[in-house]
Amino acid sequence: MYMQIYLLIWNLFFDGISEALFYEIPKSPMIRSQVLLNIEQFEIGQSYVTAKVQNRYAENVTINIQGGQPGIELQDSLFKIKNPEKQDPLQHAYISAILIQTGKIFVRKLPVVGIRDWLLIYEDTLVELSVKDAFDELEIVVV
Repeated sequence: MYMQIYLLIWNLFFDGISEALFYEIPKSPMIRSQVLLNIEQFEIGQSYVTAKVQNRYAENVTINIQGGQPGIELQDSLFKIKNPEKQDPLQHAYISAILIQTGKIFVRKLPVVGIRDWLLIYEDTLVELSVKDAFDELEIVVV
């Protein structure tokens, strides 16, 4: 409760969407997978941003962030899905980052649209923040 009051008083959120979603992020046991990605450097393409991160096998994996209809395609060597035998499909992923210069919390909820050979995130504001190198860690919680 005190944490909620503190966050509201000091306006630590990037925007109203981030504030609303921050309190919606589920806790265990609802979480099917959770990953914290450390990003050293973004590379800017024409309409997208890429970065290399290490997966759980210490291999370099590409993440791609681009604009478009919000969604996320997961890369299975980054995400160890709890209860894979469970027939329920993955529903949503919450992505969050703390912005380096302002300390504000950015959060978005994206539908999981599939699994790919690389992590692909479709979210317009995240592309803009990536281009500005506004964050260096990205947390993803999959439900």
